[in-house]
Amino acid sequence: MNPATYDIHIRGLVQGVGFRPFIYRLAKEMRMKGWVENRNDGVWIRVTCTGSALNDFINCIRKEAPEASEIFSIEFKEVSPEVIDDFRIIKSRNISDDITEISPDIAVCNDCLEDMKHQPHRMDYPFINCTNCGPRFTIIRDLPYDREKTSMEPFVMCDECHTEYSSVLDRRFHAQPVACNNCGPSYELLEDGKSIHDLQQILVRICFLLENGRIVTIKGMGGFFIACDATNQQTVSRLRALKKREGKPFAVMCASLEAAREYAHLDTEEEKLLSSWRRPIVLLRERAKLAPDVSVGFDTVGIMLPYMPFHYLLFERLKLNVIVLTSGNLSDEPILIDNNRTIEQLSHSTDAILIYNREIYNRTDDSVTMVVNGAERLIRRSRGYVPAPVRLSLPVDGIFASGAELVNCFCIGKDHQAYLSQHIGDLKNMETYSFYRESAEHFSRMFRFTPDVAAADLHPDYLSSRFAHELGIPVTGIQHHHAHIASCLAEHGLDEPVIGVAFDGVGYGDDGHIWGGEFLICGLDNYQRYTHFDYVPMPGGDRATEEPWRMAVSYLYCTFGRTFMELDLPFLRHIPSEILDLVLAAIEKRINCPLTSSAGRLFDAVSALTGLCTVAGFHAEAPMRLEAATDGQIKEYYEVVMDQTIHFESMIEAMVKDMVKGISSSVISAKFHNTVVESSLQVVTRMRSDSAIHKVALSGGSFQNRFLLSRLENRLHQNGFEVYSNRRVPANDGGIALGQLAVAAKRRMIGSNV
Repeated sequence: MNPATYDIHIRGLVQGVGFRPFIYRLAKEMRMKGWVENRNDGVWIRVTCTGSALNDFINCIRKEAPEASEIFSIEFKEVSPEVIDDFRIIKSRNISDDITEISPDIAVCNDCLEDMKHQPHRMDYPFINCTNCGPRFTIIRDLPYDREKTSMEPFVMCDECHTEYSSVLDRRFHAQPVACNNCGPSYELLEDGKSIHDLQQILVRICFLLENGRIVTIKGMGGFFIACDATNQQTVSRLRALKKREGKPFAVMCASLEAAREYAHLDTEEEKLLSSWRRPIVLLRERAKLAPDVSVGFDTVGIMLPYMPFHYLLFERLKLNVIVLTSGNLSDEPILIDNNRTIEQLSHSTDAILIYNREIYNRTDDSVTMVVNGAERLIRRSRGYVPAPVRLSLPVDGIFASGAELVNCFCIGKDHQAYLSQHIGDLKNMETYSFYRESAEHFSRMFRFTPDVAAADLHPDYLSSRFAHELGIPVTGIQHHHAHIASCLAEHGLDEPVIGVAFDGVGYGDDGHIWGGEFLICGLDNYQRYTHFDYVPMPGGDRATEEPWRMAVSYLYCTFGRTFMELDLPFLRHIPSEILDLVLAAIEKRINCPLTSSAGRLFDAVSALTGLCTVAGFHAEAPMRLEAATDGQIKEYYEVVMDQTIHFESMIEAMVKDMVKGISSSVISAKFHNTVVESSLQVVTRMRSDSAIHKVALSGGSFQNRFLLSRLENRLHQNGFEVYSNRRVPANDGGIALGQLAVAAKRRMIGSNV
């Protein structure tokens, strides 16, 4: 067979992950002639070879690609014959508005950790990296991914680093953040008006501070973090006061996988996830007790492993094998990334601040994830995951999806790729909204994105929706729970009607009420509301989310009327009688009592009724404490009434009887969870009978409840359903922008603005 010349175009996550050096080495091994080049639309390869050699080459590319890469497509075509004597890497080019994927930040690799001990110019170098690891998204300003377009631009490589950077067979060939002790960024420790620049002295001092109950602010990969001894109750309590964070659990970093096993129960999938190059926080079942204020009564703990070289250097010297590592911010503001602002805000409240002199262009929190039924489920999608796209089955080019109000992420569409932003947070203060706007502008510039249509939530007061309308382009409004189910369909590549079960806290409904316990016949373009949890008043509106006892009172009133006051329920003893009277009057007169079908508010009510959480210290504390109390051995459930809607009065009545009998809250919680599962199964079975649809999609923030998700998935599988749930994007509102994008794309395709 005669040789011919071929162009190969590879799309996917193929920049910033050592892909060109991999191609070069593979081509050399296979004696190929040609070149490889980075362009903004992917990696291009030209080779002159036989057809069989081309097939072998492409098969090896697929099988042996770098771990952090992800190939979406490999296309090739024959071009005009060209005589090429060798194989080489040529300079990157920017040829169009197409873009290639940008690598997320990658945890430091084992090879670099070894180099840190043996390479003379990188001994203990705290920013060591190579083509297989290191910062990516957090330092990039523009594409293509070259050094001058990153925050490494000010650091001129020394001769030794430049030699490595230029040597095709070196692991640091074209590793854009490459540097060493002689030419790279450096740390500085600030304490009591003094500064330390020597790394060894810095490490000694930070170890002393952490081991002696002090709190240290540390600049991480995507922002600042605050660290302290996770076993010192007094220090952790002080950190809670500093963060104004009364009840939300802290995440911890363990020195190693062995240390993680000491503090948590780990299965194979959880160990794999903890040790992956993404290095997320993984929610695990606690084994050994940390300081009580770390998990504040929960039986789970969020654990991560070291991912920056500095983390390893610190733990090598630290007598502790676990530290709290929480985001460097106050209250609900975005994580801090600027040295000066961090010093201004935290120098008087933490004992020392560790900074370095490289800018962070893209702020990222640590990602949070968990394993349910053997599969990863993202809760917060940020460092290590963003900006890797979700590949969709329909074109989404030019669509901007603005996301929700809480745990916001936005999403932009390029070709068939959906690019979700990093976790932004709750859009309820100017700092977070500014972060949202800045990130949207940065994504647009970096991905060469110009929107021509926007997708937004129907809620008229969401800042995200207002932003979409301010873009000056057509806006399609998308119902909140439709977007939840669509997010699940989109990530699984589905474009067909399914049975959608959407359980969450708040979503603006078509009828002006607050939805959240929804059963839908749902496609990408539209949906039909089949049934829902029956409406109950939500006394005080949003205040009911902060004071779950209000929802307990509402459900009790709907069940018993005012006679529930005669039951002497324990949780009522802590509510001043005059306030309770006002709430009851508001319910009866429908004053500031919007109607809600929300699953989240039902979970709030049961949590308060059982005395587990009557006043929430943080978002979703009540349902979290209810889940934590659940006895997993209990199989019984309460009866509910189903007609046009699903009524829970009989369940509330049975719960109260159980409480009077002295049945424990753990048993009542289990019976309640089982009730939601079994009633959902009954409804979905009826929907299958009516519609002949056997595929079920589960989405919404309530499905972050592991007990609920695992039980309902299993029961549906047992009854012959094909079940889909969110995995690659959060089931909570952090994934809703993906659903908005998919709905807008489908409507555009069929010419509908429903």
